[in-house]
Amino acid sequence: MTVRIPPRSGKGFTLKKGEILKVTDPQGEQVSDMVAFSAADTKEYLSSGRSIDYASRMFLTTGDILYSNRSNPMFEIIADDVKRHDFTLTPCSREMFRKLYDETDPPPGCQGNLEMALEPYGIEPDRVPIAFNIFMHVAVDSDTGEIEVRPPLSKAGDSIQLRAEMDMIVALTACSAGQSNNHTYKPIDFELLSEGQDHG
Repeated sequence: MTVRIPPRSGKGFTLKKGEILKVTDPQGEQVSDMVAFSAADTKEYLSSGRSIDYASRMFLTTGDILYSNRSNPMFEIIADDVKRHDFTLTPCSREMFRKLYDETDPPPGCQGNLEMALEPYGIEPDRVPIAFNIFMHVAVDSDTGEIEVRPPLSKAGDSIQLRAEMDMIVALTACSAGQSNNHTYKPIDFELLSEGQDHG
């Protein structure tokens, strides 16, 4: 069953080892921030530093493993239509909107939406890590280190599939930051598939 995350909101859920999380951009040019925690011990979480270090590259795609802070595999990317995601920038937040967009009454952003999605699982706000920013297009100048957030490369219907390597608590968002989604706030779809199920 496909679950739709409305624009500028988030959703938390559990994922069993062996299940496949399929995240789809239904309308194109939208980002979904994803965080994950081990169901056995939520002090173990999805780590951008470990994952990038072990892959030896910034941009992760099909065949890559996403690791925990304890160097345990959490996900394997098994299919990827877009092949460009970000794993370096933190979830957008009220403070980010104030500092970067000069908004005086900002929305909660992905940070706030992740906090709300994780609260039922006892995961506190300060424990939200750097997210795997699905479909987010961040360009990096290799000489200066300057970054530029560009519109996602995802088109309507594009998806990524990640196989769970442990039981997890996962939260996803439909991103709230205009820079990330070309200033058009759209939904994100996801579904949980079993191994052997049609993943097309």
